[in-house]
Amino acid sequence: MPHQNSVFHSILQWVPWNEFDRLVEVHGADERARGFSTRSQFVAMLYAQLSGAGSLREIEAGQQSHANRFYHLGARPVRRSTLAEANKDRPAGVFSDLFALLVSRLQRGRARRAIDGANTYVIDSTALPLDSRSANWARFSSQVCGAKMHVIYDADAERPIFAAFSASNVNDITAAQARAHSSRKIATRSKVRRVEPI
Repeated sequence: MPHQNSVFHSILQWVPWNEFDRLVEVHGADERARGFSTRSQFVAMLYAQLSGAGSLREIEAGQQSHANRFYHLGARPVRRSTLAEANKDRPAGVFSDLFALLVSRLQRGRARRAIDGANTYVIDSTALPLDSRSANWARFSSQVCGAKMHVIYDADAERPIFAAFSASNVNDITAAQARAHSSRKIATRSKVRRVEPI
């Protein structure tokens, strides 16, 4: 049966392995590796994070169930005692420096997008059911009263930039168009639309 790369494999392709290997050497992390490399430790901990594993036992069991996939990642399933020892004894500086490197690359990418003017905004809304006391401003039908809170989230800046309340029958894109001051990409849940300037 032909091998097919996993999603985890495609995520690992984003790791700058040449920089990772340089950091391992700088920190001397593989000096007492005894067959379990820092790269294998990183793959194990990333697997734990993405799979939601809550213990060393869960990491070990999850990796054992995907042993053939780990072979193709250049790593191998780990025993929990080996991982515990590596987490205790290896310098954490390798991982903190890798994190700092990835964040700096992300910041450069965000700065380029800001210069290009290619910001992406995500909009969503939450329905708020109300009782008859709000009928004078939030009536949706003869029987139902409700409101909607619209939020526009700047995905590049990682923060909300707008929030507003409306009657529950107002569409998300209507709220976005009322807010738009220039032509921008707006993602409404699973759809991406271009909102033209008003």
